[in-house]
Amino acid sequence: MILRFFTVYGPRQRPDLAIHKFAARMETGKPLPIFGDGETERDYTYVDDIVAGILGALDYDCSSTEAAPFEICNLANSQPAKLSEMIRMLERATGNRAMIQRETPQQGDVPLTGADISKAGRPSGYRPQTSLEAGLKKFVEWYRG
Repeated sequence: MILRFFTVYGPRQRPDLAIHKFAARMETGKPLPIFGDGETERDYTYVDDIVAGILGALDYDCSSTEAAPFEICNLANSQPAKLSEMIRMLERATGNRAMIQRETPQQGDVPLTGADISKAGRPSGYRPQTSLEAGLKKFVEWYRG
């Protein structure tokens, strides 16, 4: 089974990625560099849900497929959120107000990344359990650790 991950976040996330970077800046009162109007949407997926999907895929029996001897499945939360919404949720999780610093949109940035996870649910039983709001709270708890 080939697995495609969508905007994974959680404890030990790389510090250059949005959620980690924004949380760190909010904790120190620094502005958040936002490229564009904050309306881009991402399918933020908590790491625990990704791990559950990987573990479910380990039990996948590829000999049962009649076409290709593999499946390509998306692992995602399947509920894209706007960047501006994610920032508001992060404000609630940290208790800090975000200072937004608008930047010129990055060339090639797509307006939406989202995933259909129905295929992953069939062979592996994948069902994400962590909402973005709950995942951000868990991330902030880890970050403040």
